[in-house]
Amino acid sequence: MRSLLAITKALSDANRVRIVCALERGELCVCQIQELLGLAHSTTSKHLSLLAAAGLLDVRKEGRWAYYRLADEEARAGLREVVGWLCRQAAQEKHVAEDRRRLDAILRIPPEELCQLQANGSKSCSSAPATRAGARSRRASRTRSKAT
Repeated sequence: MRSLLAITKALSDANRVRIVCALERGELCVCQIQELLGLAHSTTSKHLSLLAAAGLLDVRKEGRWAYYRLADEEARAGLREVVGWLCRQAAQEKHVAEDRRRLDAILRIPPEELCQLQANGSKSCSSAPATRAGARSRRASRTRSKAT
């Protein structure tokens, strides 16, 4: 019962449902998920951490990059069936339908290049400049610059 409650709790957030539906297509780098959601790196990582802790996701690290995918079917009996149902239901929502189109464009950019673009060339994942989180970050840094 504890496992079931952890899964339902992890799926009780719209952004986490969007992540699961995006991962239905296959493995994604954190920077790709961050770009898709338009959230700060820390917020994206927190969502991914909660989904992984519930047993819904597996992670693979390669250098500075972390790649997430849906948990292996052997690890979670019936997971693909549940995820399939969830994503079919969510596909009726505007954000999820939009995510499918945006993910096509995001997947055309290599993860390493996307991370560099998001970090303005610093070679690590951070707030993407083109996202709301990136805009907040730029405003905050300008405010700090003016204060000094």
